[in-house]
Amino acid sequence: MLKYILKRIGIMVPTIIVISMISFAIIQLPPGDYLTSYVAGLRQMGDNVDEDEIAALRERYGLGQPIYVQYYKWVSGIILRGDWGQSMEWRKPVKDLIWERMALTVALSLVAVLVSWFVAIPVGVFSATHQYTIPDYLFSAVSFIGAGLPGFLIALVVMWVAMRQFGLNVGGLFSQEYMVAPWSWPKVVDLLKHLWIPVIVIALGSTAGSIRTTRANVLDELNKPYVETARAKGLRERKLVWKYPVRVAMNPFFSTVGWTLANLISGQTLVAYVLSLQTTGPMMLRALMSQDMYLAGSFLLLLSTLTVIGTLISDILLAWFDPRIRMEG
Repeated sequence: MLKYILKRIGIMVPTIIVISMISFAIIQLPPGDYLTSYVAGLRQMGDNVDEDEIAALRERYGLGQPIYVQYYKWVSGIILRGDWGQSMEWRKPVKDLIWERMALTVALSLVAVLVSWFVAIPVGVFSATHQYTIPDYLFSAVSFIGAGLPGFLIALVVMWVAMRQFGLNVGGLFSQEYMVAPWSWPKVVDLLKHLWIPVIVIALGSTAGSIRTTRANVLDELNKPYVETARAKGLRERKLVWKYPVRVAMNPFFSTVGWTLANLISGQTLVAYVLSLQTTGPMMLRALMSQDMYLAGSFLLLLSTLTVIGTLISDILLAWFDPRIRMEG
């Protein structure tokens, strides 16, 4: 196992480098760049454009140089100085912009993942062990609806109902008076008051899919010979189900850790945009649309790195929890 882990870590480094190169190149594919769009917007509004300032900015960001030179400046800054570059749109260091919203994004996504798992696993197991009963049909119908509805549509419906029926504005993670206020206990309480709505919206879709996955896997395992053998030995049904079939049915949850780590940063971007959440998702979307190359490239590099690390963790967890999976040879 140790040899396998070291080998995978050795593969991770060139994989991340190649992904970062491809990501940075994709950002440059649309015609023009951020400064071109910025100048065009100023001229449409009738503002004067200082050509010397624009030329200085182009020189600073290397926009007049080949793409491989721009990429080298960006990567060398990250590796040698820990400098992720400067956001051209926000006029702030990229690392400051990302870390400002990172804690809120991780907290929101992590709570949503935990809620999804804590609901999906027992419901899926109950539905499998009570197949073709009224609760099974009810849970199946709810899970199909939840899986079929996009998250941003659910967010729009929740906002409309809250505003129309209760006169409440459920957008954002803070009330207006706490938006720019320093962290304090009242601000944390205000965050908790607003957190439950985006958590429910984000967790609903993944919960619905996880219920169906858990139910299918548990049903498949319940018909295996080892379960019949355990029953023949007199093992209690509840203990049998949770000790053997459910343990094996958890494999899909471990295998998706690679996506989960990345989702902790990106979250549900469209849901966050609709609900006006102060997370990294809307900022990443805005950076991609405006071709803010350092900010967008940093997001893509961060997400790619977390996906590769998550894939390694998934493989280790699968080999650890499922004795049928071994990495020798």
